[in-house]
Amino acid sequence: MKFKALGALAGLALLAACSSSTPQAATATTGSGAETTGAAPGSEQDLVANVGDRVFYAFNKSTLSSDADATLGRQAAWLGKYPSVNILVAGNCDERGTETYNLALGQKRADAARDYLVSQGVATARIQTISYGKDKPVASGNDEASYQQNRNAITSVQGSNPQS
Repeated sequence: MKFKALGALAGLALLAACSSSTPQAATATTGSGAETTGAAPGSEQDLVANVGDRVFYAFNKSTLSSDADATLGRQAAWLGKYPSVNILVAGNCDERGTETYNLALGQKRADAARDYLVSQGVATARIQTISYGKDKPVASGNDEASYQQNRNAITSVQGSNPQS
């Protein structure tokens, strides 16, 4: 998932860096002046590009930082625009610690993100949580920079609820 986002950002950077006689816009401006990407509204790509799909945690912690609050606030607003979209919040840990400990910590991280979204008005029924513990790292490496990237909760679009 990270590679898709990085690929999209790299593509946008290349488009911005290239000049041609027939410029093609990678983004568009809406009537309200807000900038949007070419991603379909309410899609996973829209969430990643315009809101952010992950929050990060301190070592052995499941409490939300001010940066995490800001990202989750944007996610809640985005979910308010797309009331039929359901999500999965996956809690993750770095490789240190036992499998059992990391599964429990990952679940606490996913639950903390879910609870914040619910406090902002997102219906609990729209949010599933899961813990992957240390089994799905987004960064390889045995250094603090990799560990920081792997201590996260990632929100992904799971489809639409036709009843909403």
